[in-house]
Amino acid sequence: MLDALSDVLTRSHLFPPDEQETLRPVPHPSRVDPEPQPVEGSLAGRAFTMVESIPALSGPAWWIPMIDGTDRLGVIEFVFDDPDDAADPHTRRRCETMAGLIGHLITVTAPKGDHLLRVGRSRAATAAAELMAQVLPPLTAATRRITVSAVLEPSYDIGGDGFDYAIDGNHAQLAIFDVVGHSMKAGLTCSAVIAAIRSARRAGADLIAQGEAADAAVLDQFTDARFVTAILADIDLDTGLLCYVNAGHPRPMLLRGGKMIRELPDGRRLPFGSRSAARSVGEEHLEPGDQLLMFTDGVVEALGDGGEFGQLRLADLAERQTGTGLPAPEAVRRLARAVAAFRGGPPSDDATLLLAE
Repeated sequence: MLDALSDVLTRSHLFPPDEQETLRPVPHPSRVDPEPQPVEGSLAGRAFTMVESIPALSGPAWWIPMIDGTDRLGVIEFVFDDPDDAADPHTRRRCETMAGLIGHLITVTAPKGDHLLRVGRSRAATAAAELMAQVLPPLTAATRRITVSAVLEPSYDIGGDGFDYAIDGNHAQLAIFDVVGHSMKAGLTCSAVIAAIRSARRAGADLIAQGEAADAAVLDQFTDARFVTAILADIDLDTGLLCYVNAGHPRPMLLRGGKMIRELPDGRRLPFGSRSAARSVGEEHLEPGDQLLMFTDGVVEALGDGGEFGQLRLADLAERQTGTGLPAPEAVRRLARAVAAFRGGPPSDDATLLLAE
């Protein structure tokens, strides 16, 4: 195992940078590649969704989740010649260490080329989606005090939605955005707003000043009328104080003990891109284990046979998913799949969910 780890590290600088519904095999010229495996209903999928090692049913082998920190990348199948090796818990832990190392190395080396991105895709992405993929942070991040996880649909055609976060010391700042329209123009607008928010945030600006920076970015860079709804939030991880600004966006939901206890109605202002005179900050005191769910209108306005998906349906599903103790990335993925199943076809608008726990 030490030799294998050393080999991975030695060759890592030369690694060719060769919808969470299917796990797709990375091709290798010396083997016949297996078929893609569904996330739902397969051992590989269970290892991925639950972020836990799962023994294979056929032969001495383990499916080990491959993560970079807390961001799920895929799974690795470790196959053993000796069944005793597969049964040894020390060997399994070493495999988990190697899977974590490889996940980190993939994250570092993938930007060198397109191979791994092509492997993971079931179809081509639009130019707007490629743009947003370079702007957005990883879908999941975690410290011992907070976990943040997001999902965007349609992932290959996202244009106007976005999210951002920064976890530093005793503060976590979160943001979700929805640009009017669905095109490269919408993607450019969302990118400009995220850049303005980050610039202001990193200069020490508060939530109101960050909103003003977003206003300026839209008004100064684009001559036509463009608007961006958004929520900016700051959580003091020592005291649990949540401060937030809602720029014309759907109200976030607060869940406690697996129950949606209320929507957060305060901190209202006009969408970014309008020089709103009204400036206020909403406040809420969070408790350990609380979950904050933010979403764009493409979620609650998704159309199915029963009309709109709606906030009541979202609240009910959020209670069921988050109340089961699922990891935050899996809870939010299942929420997104439920919206897609209700819709039953391609979305008419971007749909983004962000869950902070």
